[in-house]
Amino acid sequence: MVFTIKQIKDIRKKVGMTQFQLAKHAQVSQSLIAKVESGKLDPTYSNAMKIIDALNDVSEKKEHKADELMSKSVISVSPTAPVKDAITKMRKHGFSQLPVITQHKAVGMITESTILDSFLGHKGNGVEDIMESPPPVVSHDTPMGMLTQLIRYIPMVLVSRKGRLVGVITKADILSKMYTSP
Repeated sequence: MVFTIKQIKDIRKKVGMTQFQLAKHAQVSQSLIAKVESGKLDPTYSNAMKIIDALNDVSEKKEHKADELMSKSVISVSPTAPVKDAITKMRKHGFSQLPVITQHKAVGMITESTILDSFLGHKGNGVEDIMESPPPVVSHDTPMGMLTQLIRYIPMVLVSRKGRLVGVITKADILSKMYTSP
């Protein structure tokens, strides 16, 4: 996590630490933490790094992992299926995209935009005719920070454990976790 000295208090509170706990973990005095948080003191570089490293260490341990965020049922479509089947599944489940999976491997992705573009371009009636590249596959223990970076640019991320697809994460999954977590 990257942050500035001015954010120390907010991040400390977010990870549920007291000033005393942070000071102990960073091996600095509690009064130093109090002065830095109140803006009365700019810490030396070495003390700032101790505090930042301590917060990073604690926040990484408390950060949600992919297996806590994912939807465990992977609703997918086969590449040989007609686009109509993909639309039916998307409507039934309220999804705007689906992974295209064959033999337990992601081979593509189909989205509402892909389907609309295919209608305009008359590209074909099969999923394999219009599918996009597959979404990324991450490990079940990938931290939320990395997932949020991916999900900003890609509509979904698939989650694997021991080489098997076990879940899917969308923006909605991450947002729901962010607004229900303490």
